[in-house]
Amino acid sequence: MPAPADQIGWIATFLDAQAAELGAATNTQLAYGRDLKDFAHWLERRGSDFARADRDQIESYLVDCDAQGLSRATRARRLSAIKQLYRFAFEEGWREDSPAIQIRGPGRDKRLPKTLSVPDVDKLLAAAREVGRTADDRLRNTCLMELLYATGMRVSELVSLPASAARGDPRMLLVKGKGGKERLVPLSPPARSALADWLARRDEIEEEHRLKGLQPSRFLFPSRGKSGYLTRNRFYLLIKELAVAGGVNPDTVTPHTLRHAFATHLLANGADLRSIQTLLGHADVSTTEIYTHVLDERLAELVLEHHPLAQNGASRSLPVEPAPDSLAREPQARPCKPK
Repeated sequence: MPAPADQIGWIATFLDAQAAELGAATNTQLAYGRDLKDFAHWLERRGSDFARADRDQIESYLVDCDAQGLSRATRARRLSAIKQLYRFAFEEGWREDSPAIQIRGPGRDKRLPKTLSVPDVDKLLAAAREVGRTADDRLRNTCLMELLYATGMRVSELVSLPASAARGDPRMLLVKGKGGKERLVPLSPPARSALADWLARRDEIEEEHRLKGLQPSRFLFPSRGKSGYLTRNRFYLLIKELAVAGGVNPDTVTPHTLRHAFATHLLANGADLRSIQTLLGHADVSTTEIYTHVLDERLAELVLEHHPLAQNGASRSLPVEPAPDSLAREPQARPCKPK
């Protein structure tokens, strides 16, 4: 197949192939598209394009990204997108080489995920029952938050759930994750109750819409937007509202911190990493292992805060050892406790 005539054509063809051959998720395609468009504009300003760019130009682009203050994670993602584009171009015969193949990325920052304490989660769940313009909004908000904390779903997985997944008072939900991979996640009693309440009211609303001649929605959390379901951005704003209402610092709360809290609290209660890996939908257990470091850091903080030798500046001389496995697995909090 001949190479497209312009850079937008390169990007569009590449993304179509990613979706068709690898099942790339919509969010992944959007991220690749943004990164590649940025690189394309950078090349255009220098009188070049994808077809003529060489290794030196790609490395210069990455240096420029660094100078802009972009994080290591962002720069690593952009290089990954560029590498995949040129690998695809080489396989399609658009280029005779792959100029990015030997470029090493900056790597990712090894930061521990932010999480929440059980009391803070309780405040958010309580706020969900009070925040909302209408009773319907409050039912929906409660269901969203209970499901998110009970299952550890990604926010994109949560908001796009089909209503059919919730039929029959399920003990487990079938979730479609990254790359179209499906997994089962169990529901806590509070989550099942909130789900049943919202589903009953949601069905009544959809019936009212049907009688008015409107097309019914197949999603559990319908919206009038283009996607047909509640957007990630709207849920992001909602969870900030709940944090303010519940007295939790909104800077520490995002949909993803609830996912981290789910995993961290399960690990603190003795769940094994393989089980948590399955529940979170991680492809590699090494991704899940980071939560063990979160617990080690928290235990070290507890020692420094409460040990008598840590008072009056003595903490500098206090050695803090990683917690033994038995201590790390001692039940301390219940993430999905019945209410």
